[in-house]
Amino acid sequence: MDNSEEQRQNCQDISRTREHLSNERTYLAWMRTAIALMGFAVVIVRLRSWQQPQASPFSNTWKLGLFFAIISLITILLTTLHYFAIRKAIEEDRSELADRWAILFSLAVILLGTGVFYFLFVIPALYI
Repeated sequence: MDNSEEQRQNCQDISRTREHLSNERTYLAWMRTAIALMGFAVVIVRLRSWQQPQASPFSNTWKLGLFFAIISLITILLTTLHYFAIRKAIEEDRSELADRWAILFSLAVILLGTGVFYFLFVIPALYI
């Protein structure tokens, strides 16, 4: 192996290492998002205990909190699967785009946001 081949191999190794580190940073960012969703679920459920019992006897906040928790767990599962798929693609020198994951998560956040707005603006008006 001559010097130029050795340098080229070294550059490829550095590039692959950077790709793996980038994949790991992305994975950790998604995990932080899932943890934040789970924390938000706890906050929503705790709101139920702060409400006056006579103001909302049929509170549905636990359902919204449960929905956030389920989306959080699904995010953890899909993120982990995606991380290992990208890791394998990096090792095999394949390029894999993640458009479907971005669209799926965006739809989930839109549904969650809609639930929060419904809870904040419609539910209290029904029980006052």
